[in-house]
Parts: sequence; C-alpha cells; structure tokens
Amino acid sequence: MNNKINAAILGCTGYTGIELIKILSNHPFVNIEYLGSQNNSGKNISNFYNFSNNLKKLPIIKDLKSLQFENYDIVFLALPHNVSQNIIKDNFNKTKIIDLSADFRLDDKIIYKQNYNVDHKCSEILKDFVYGLSDIYYDKIIDFNNIAVPGCYPTSVLIPLIPLVKNSLITTENIIIDSKSGYSGAGKNYKLDNLIKDNKFNFYNYNTNQHRHICEIKQELKKNTDNEIIISFNPHILPIFRGMMSTIYCDISNGYSKKQIYDFLKDHFNNSPFVKVLTENEPADFFSIINTNNCLIKLFNHNSNQRIIIVSMIDNLIKGASGQAVQNMNIIHKFDLKNALI
Repeated sequence: MNNKINAAILGCTGYTGIELIKILSNHPFVNIEYLGSQNNSGKNISNFYNFSNNLKKLPIIKDLKSLQFENYDIVFLALPHNVSQNIIKDNFNKTKIIDLSADFRLDDKIIYKQNYNVDHKCSEILKDFVYGLSDIYYDKIIDFNNIAVPGCYPTSVLIPLIPLVKNSLITTENIIIDSKSGYSGAGKNYKLDNLIKDNKFNFYNYNTNQHRHICEIKQELKKNTDNEIIISFNPHILPIFRGMMSTIYCDISNGYSKKQIYDFLKDHFNNSPFVKVLTENEPADFFSIINTNNCLIKLFNHNSNQRIIIVSMIDNLIKGASGQAVQNMNIIHKFDLKNALI
C-alpha cells in the first residue's frame, strides 16, 4: 500500500493521547497531521512527553474546534466523556471516528445519564457506533466507520467472559470480578498523594458495585446470552503507573470442567495475535503485559470443582485504550492487525 492515511488526534496531551502518538508514529500507513487539545493550543507536544529523537516531526498543537473533520481520513478523540459528544455531534458523518471516551459505548441514553450524570447530546447516533472490543467483535467492527473504544476494566473482563457466556460454558448469575489498575487509569488529574505519601505506598478499593463500567460489562454480556446477568465488581488502584489485572470468579455450567474451558479458550483465541491463554507454568504478571497490546488469560482451580478462577491481564493504556483504538483502525481500514502494535 503506497498511500498513507491522514490522522488527527484530539486530546493529545493526556495519557491515552500520548500513547496514540507513540503507536501511530510507528504505523507504516499513517501520518499524524493534526494534534488538538482543550487547553494547550500553540504548544509543542514535546512539552508533555519526551519522545525519542528519531520520532518524525509532529504538528504544533491546535484548538479542538478548529479541526475540519472532512480533511482527515480518521479522527481519534482521547477526551473526557461529555466533551467528545459535543464535538462529534457537529462533525458526524464527515470522516471515520474512533472515540476513546464513554460517550458512545452505551446503547441506552437513560443508562448513560444514570452513570455519567449528564444528558446525551446526540443519542440519535448511538446506533451508528459499534462497541470496539476488537478481539471479540471483529466481524461487526469491519462494517462500521464509527468506533466506541471500550473501557479498560470492561476490556479485561469481557475478552475472556464473552466467549464462555456465548457458548454457555459458565453461568451468569454469580460472577465476581476483582480488578486492580495502575493509577494512570484514573487520568492525568489524579492526585498521587492518594497513593504515595511520606515515601509510603497505599493501595485501596473504590466504587465497589457502583463503578460506571458495570453497566458496560452487563450490556455486552447480555448481548451474548438470554440468561440473567448478576455481577459483583470491586475495583482497586495500585501504587504503580500502568497495568491491570482482573480476577474473575464464576460457576462452571453443568457437565463442563476447567480443562474443557481451558481447551475452549485456547482454541478460540488460537489465531489471535494479541490474546494469549497461558499454561500453568507461564507467569501472569505485569512485566508480561506492560507496553503491549496483549491480553493474557490464565485459569486456576477453585476449591469447588464447579467454580473457576480466571485471571485476565492488560496494559490499561494500550489494550485498555489506545492500542485497542489502533487495532480498530487497522480493522476498518483493512490493514494488518499487527501494524504498529507488535
């Protein structure tokens, strides 16, 4: 392919925006032609991240609203919820859009308002966005021009669970999810005093069974089963910058065993370049996933033969955000999935 596509990134100075720049700068078929920010117009992106010297010259940051969507082949929005939708509603159908906020993940505007405390400004186009869980919904994504990138917690949970739920290998009435994330998942405005004080490290849970990502997880599980979905979700913040581990406890359906579930997942993701189902001897640790677009899955026995423990690990900034965004771009542009990601 000789022609490169022109990309714009809005929200370029946040954690996910920086990751997008790093990834797309190494993509063989992408030129970054526009960088936009809410508050940093006129500045150089090097003020916000020390990019390597061999990185090709990037444009000066401009205002969000000066972007002419129709002049670009694809626009990435790495902006907070509510900010994205206000920009997209005035620029819909002008080019391909990949939105990393929560604004287009939920199908129901009422559920969106309940969880994000704001009315959706363009709910009429929710149906025009596909939920971009790229390792699961490839066949759906390829037919869409507008992608809603999943949240980081849902990504780590749904990649192993959807195939099992869809094929009735586990039951859905008692799923317990214990997730731990690096503090970058809380965004750039997160105060490190919550985690590091007087050279001592803290670790805590938050929003137990009230986290905004619960509705997202339930929505996607419901699309894959007629059974009732009951989950308990307990997220935590770790005193490290990046990385995410979700430990999922669930009941095995009658007639199945842990080995059958392992064999099924191993076969299901056999051709995936990014999802790896580990053996008992392979480590499931943050060193194995940080700075990758991979999802590592490992199964453990429960004391009860009818329960199973699933550990799913991702880099929350890459697989849980910017890497998955680029993976979606590769799908809709029919690029090699591995471009810029391996």
